[in-house]
Amino acid sequence: MPQPPDHGPRETRDAESHAEAFQKTRDARRTELVEDYVELIADLIAEEGEARQVDIARRLGVAQPTVAKMLKRLAEDGLILRKPYRGVFLTAEGQRLAAECHRRHEIVERFLRAIGVSDEVARHDAEGIEHYVSRETLEAFSRFVASQPV
Repeated sequence: MPQPPDHGPRETRDAESHAEAFQKTRDARRTELVEDYVELIADLIAEEGEARQVDIARRLGVAQPTVAKMLKRLAEDGLILRKPYRGVFLTAEGQRLAAECHRRHEIVERFLRAIGVSDEVARHDAEGIEHYVSRETLEAFSRFVASQPV
C-alpha cells in the first residue's frame, strides 16, 4: 500500500514554489496576447508595408471589434501608432518587443526541430511555448541549437 506524502517543511517550500510557478504562468498569459499582436503587426508590415485592422482580424481569426479593442490597448501602452485611412504601425518600443518575440520564437522552433519535431508542429508549438519559457530555459535551448551540426 502506498505511503501518504510527507507533510513536513518541504511541503511549505513546494507550495511556495508552485504558487510562484502559477504566478509566472498567469503573467505570461497576460502578455501573450499583446506579444502575438505586436509580432503579427511586425509581420504584416514586413510583408505588406502596413498592418490593417481587417488583416489582423483575418490572420487571428477574430472579429474586427476584438482587434479594435486590443489596438486601443496597444496604443495606450505606447506600442503602436494608428494613422487614419492607413494602418497600424509599431513604435520603437513595439518594434523592440516584436524583435524580442521573433527571436524567442525562432530559438524555440529551432530547438524543437533539433530534437526531432516536424517543421509544422515545431512552428505551431513554438507559438505557444515562446511566451512561457523562462530566460534560463531559452538560453539553454539556444546553446543546444548552437551545438548541433549544421
